[in-house]
Amino acid sequence: MSLNERKTEQIVRKHFEKFADNIILEEQKSDNPKIQKLLATASKNGAGIGLPDFIVQYKNNPQFIIVIECKSDTNKHESSTRDQYKNYAVDGAILYASYLAKDYDVLAIAVGGQTIHELKVSHFLQLKSEIQSVSLFGEKLLPPDDYYNGYIKSPEKFRQDYHKLLDFSQELNEKLHSEKIVESDRGLLLSCILIALENKAFLKSYSTYEKPKQLADYLITTVQNEFQNANIDADKLEILKNRFAFIRTDTSLSKKDKILRTFIDDINKNIKDFIQTHKYIDILGQLYIEFLRYANSDKGLGIVLTPPHITDFMVKLVEVNKDSIVYDNCTGTGGFLVSAMKQMIVDAKGDTAKIKQIKQEQIIGVEYQAHIFALACSNMFIHQDGKTNIFNGSCFDQKIIEQIKAIHPTVGLLNPPYKGNKKTDTDEYEFILNNLECLEQGGRCAAIIPMQEALATSGKIYDYKNKILKSHTLEAVFSMPNELFFNSKVNVVSCIMVFTAKRPHPKNKKVFLGYYKDDGFIKQKNKGRIDFFHKFESEINELWFTHFLNRQEKPGLSVNKILNANDEWCAEAYMETDYSAINNANFEDTILNYVIFLLAGKKIKDVVYKPVNSRHRQQLDVTKWKEFYLKELFDITGSKTTPKAELEEFGNGDYPYVTTQATNNGVEKFYNYKTEKGNVITIDSAVMGYCAYQEFDFSASDHVEKLIPKFTMDRLIGLFLATILNQEQYRYNYGRKASQTRLETGKIKLPVKSDNKPDWEFIKNYINTLPYSANL
Repeated sequence: MSLNERKTEQIVRKHFEKFADNIILEEQKSDNPKIQKLLATASKNGAGIGLPDFIVQYKNNPQFIIVIECKSDTNKHESSTRDQYKNYAVDGAILYASYLAKDYDVLAIAVGGQTIHELKVSHFLQLKSEIQSVSLFGEKLLPPDDYYNGYIKSPEKFRQDYHKLLDFSQELNEKLHSEKIVESDRGLLLSCILIALENKAFLKSYSTYEKPKQLADYLITTVQNEFQNANIDADKLEILKNRFAFIRTDTSLSKKDKILRTFIDDINKNIKDFIQTHKYIDILGQLYIEFLRYANSDKGLGIVLTPPHITDFMVKLVEVNKDSIVYDNCTGTGGFLVSAMKQMIVDAKGDTAKIKQIKQEQIIGVEYQAHIFALACSNMFIHQDGKTNIFNGSCFDQKIIEQIKAIHPTVGLLNPPYKGNKKTDTDEYEFILNNLECLEQGGRCAAIIPMQEALATSGKIYDYKNKILKSHTLEAVFSMPNELFFNSKVNVVSCIMVFTAKRPHPKNKKVFLGYYKDDGFIKQKNKGRIDFFHKFESEINELWFTHFLNRQEKPGLSVNKILNANDEWCAEAYMETDYSAINNANFEDTILNYVIFLLAGKKIKDVVYKPVNSRHRQQLDVTKWKEFYLKELFDITGSKTTPKAELEEFGNGDYPYVTTQATNNGVEKFYNYKTEKGNVITIDSAVMGYCAYQEFDFSASDHVEKLIPKFTMDRLIGLFLATILNQEQYRYNYGRKASQTRLETGKIKLPVKSDNKPDWEFIKNYINTLPYSANL
């Protein structure tokens, strides 16, 4: 080690020695046996013991450690590949962190330079059991407390803790289930315990209660006292007392030894700390979803919860700030109100008087169902909303409407109950109109509702749309991911609508329409839909909001459109397809899938990879393609529906049975029966609008539409067109089907000749240059 490098180490040493009361600073090696074991094979040379320049342990937080590597030469700070462990500070620090992260959350710090003035510092956080590290903090050394606070509140730590919370919620749910505590009561029990744990006397003494009945009484009495001390009015208090009363009579909680106490212990250990660390997260709502997994339907229990990343996004859409007065007339567990409170407090920038005002005066809700109302009140109380401005009753009650109006709300947020019975249930637009009625003029409202409400262009829904536009302005509609409510076990395609209250919709105003189907979430066993790759948080959220904010049009993502009540209010109907994304692979996949279909149907004997023509590769230049309406190219019609049972009577044969499936060219089986002529393109009009070229005569199931060419089509052209048409699938889903009416207005782009007519010869030649075309 050079003298210069010792200068760097001395700077680091002096920095951390000032905080000796809170940390343990070690050099080269550690007295901690676990750290010794982890570094035993971590040498920068590839074998032997790892010897970091410094190791920092926290006396009160042993799960988090810091490892530091120093280089005097700032040119040796970081290599381009980060695998030059011996020669570069960043590379070495990250190496040591990768070993220590098997048992610790690790902050790797690389320090370069010989003076404070030229010091170069990089930080990388690698959490326990994670493979990768992420850059965090700035470019200077910070006090250990700042490092700890930054770590504990980092998005990475939140994800880690949140996933642990979900794991615990599953365990807790199974225990509650085994003790026969019904699903709708589990959230109430959890909220009751969390409120009681806020009371220092209860926290200190609950474990001393030996008899379960006495502990149950103590729990409920503590919660009642907490609400009374918060000056909650008598009517609300009576409702809350009634909803929590089951704890006193439940057999498992009030009669079985240690059951209730164990639940309190587990919740204190696994949930209370999470809430205190990660404030303003709708924990009760998320745990309530887990508690309903045993239920037959969330709707049956009266709640469909909006995922928190969407509540946060909607709060951004309506520009909530510290002066907003936020109203949710379908409060549920309070997810929107918690998200709004979080944003308002951030905007208050530490102004304690303003924060108190926000919590006590600027968050308003109405919830009809008593047990959900109790959850919402508890949720707001847990987040220190001392007054709890949530009303139990109908948002359509005139008395409640007048009370809400007197508070002068400026922002509306809601996820209304979704209709189960179209004839008897209140329409979602009624709730939107109710919210808008209560807002001040110019107030913003965002609602998430079923996509069907945006699509209807006649009848009752048309009347609602027309009524809204006469009094309020439609600003934007966003098509949401198809499985957004997967965690709530609700199969509904949804959209978000944004309105400006009490300003009639201008005649020629363009509405922003976003095709926001990809939020980056994936489904993971036992966890549901999660942002596993952090895509929404790191990029998609900002992309969505920026395009809305600037009303940017982007093929495949957004469009602006003048809309009336008799129009479809969604991007799918008007957005331009992103043809720049089309490449050879799209057509190759279509050819290969068709060849496999031919092989499976014994239409060919084997498959070869080679193209017909490998010498003259054709290039696609979509910028020169021209747009054509489908009705210019095809006669659009339905097919005769043939029940499968009827086909079975004819027996197996050579004719495909085309269904709505999106595999095997849409063909389920081959029968000795046909109803339709071949050499057409079929489209599934029931699900996702899947298109396939049907060369042979066939029969069909229900919801199979036909495109019959007005030109001479062969196998090569048919496969090209099927590929292009399948780029339009984004326009269709369970809520918006590829009906003949919609297909009539559909358009595609095609290569053209000098006369602007489709260049069929180019298309055939192009297909013949692609792999597998020799099989056609």
